[in-house]
Amino acid sequence: MFQTIKNAWNIPELRKRILFTLLIILLYRLGANIPVPYISPDVLSSFNKVAAGSIFQFINIISGNAFGKATLFALSVQPYITASIVIQLLTVAIPALERMSKDEDGKKKLTNATRWVTVAIGLVMAYGYAMLLSSYNMLIFTSTDKQRFFKYAVIVACYCAGTALIMWLGEKINEHGIGNGISIILFANIISRGPAMITTLWGLMFNDEGRFSVLGLLFAILAAAAIIAVVGLVVWFTNSERRIPIQYAKRVVGRKMYGGQTSHLPLKLNMSGVMPIIFASSIVAIPATIASFFPRVKWLQWINDNFNYYTWPYLVVFLLLIIAFSFFYATISFNPVEVANNIKTNGGAVPGIRPGKPTAQYIQKILNRITLIGGIFLCFVAGLPMLITIIDYAVHNGSLTFSGLAFGGSSLLIVVGVALETVRELEAQITLRNYKGFLD
Repeated sequence: MFQTIKNAWNIPELRKRILFTLLIILLYRLGANIPVPYISPDVLSSFNKVAAGSIFQFINIISGNAFGKATLFALSVQPYITASIVIQLLTVAIPALERMSKDEDGKKKLTNATRWVTVAIGLVMAYGYAMLLSSYNMLIFTSTDKQRFFKYAVIVACYCAGTALIMWLGEKINEHGIGNGISIILFANIISRGPAMITTLWGLMFNDEGRFSVLGLLFAILAAAAIIAVVGLVVWFTNSERRIPIQYAKRVVGRKMYGGQTSHLPLKLNMSGVMPIIFASSIVAIPATIASFFPRVKWLQWINDNFNYYTWPYLVVFLLLIIAFSFFYATISFNPVEVANNIKTNGGAVPGIRPGKPTAQYIQKILNRITLIGGIFLCFVAGLPMLITIIDYAVHNGSLTFSGLAFGGSSLLIVVGVALETVRELEAQITLRNYKGFLD
């Protein structure tokens, strides 16, 4: 990976793209620390009390702690991710949108629709977030303030503008940078919490009295080893693939003979990458998030108390959504019928399988199997820390010893997945620019 980055840095055009991406990340991190008017200065300490044992911890992680500070980029990429889910679901459900997604003009229209839906969702989330801040007395004005409507409007407008600006920054990375813009921003947000994680591991080596603890040292080493092992497992599984052999028939064109060679069709075991984790986290967080916006509504609070990341229903729904979104994302990103037709057109065939529809059915069968395996893998990495949190919560009668562990698997998957995808894109760009024909 480091060699790939070094090689990309030596190419002037790629170096400009890398520097542009880093500049956008820097601008985002600046925006994540810009305060919004009428927010109490001690909002962070108040938020830590509210977020303990709630879904807001995950939102705070993916926002790079901007949500906990109630800064300009507090909503982070959540509105855009939710809007993308809505548009993609509608594209699959509505044939007219599916046809639109297959041509360039239609793709541009769907992109514009995603932008408008992002702004609309950001407006709703901004209002709910303002109500949350108000309900926990995190605003510097009271409910009897005569200008409270204007001040609420300013807060909502700031958060909605921050959502639109994040979307714009992500699109600029897509155009002039390296990697997927929203994924890069999400990656930077999670990585920004790295120093805090290192500080936590360092603190484990000392007891409450500040003295060095051998048991704490062993626990810190065990935690670091577990992180390294999981990273290695994620990298290995992400790069694993199922290869379907393809035999090309010999054919004579003029005086030359073509074909006759054997190739393969590679299918990634984790074809959907980190997207099922992101999608599932966004969807499963909606009930508890809405309930937290209205702490005085009793039936909503019942949802908040019984559908949080330390409850069994939340874990079950989360894992089922990961499996469902794995199949959904594989369906929209890979078309077995189209692949089978391309193989047939080029004179190829899978050994023992008839060309055409039987080949498409065979590829679909293989795709379903590896998608299920990939979904189970994602459930294991993302669900195991959450399972430990549930057990910890039950054993300690409602208190959490490791409050940030539940989302550790999801965060690690996102970081490793985005890093691998970005390195692969860099390798593709390097190969494209260093390619030499047979005449060179």
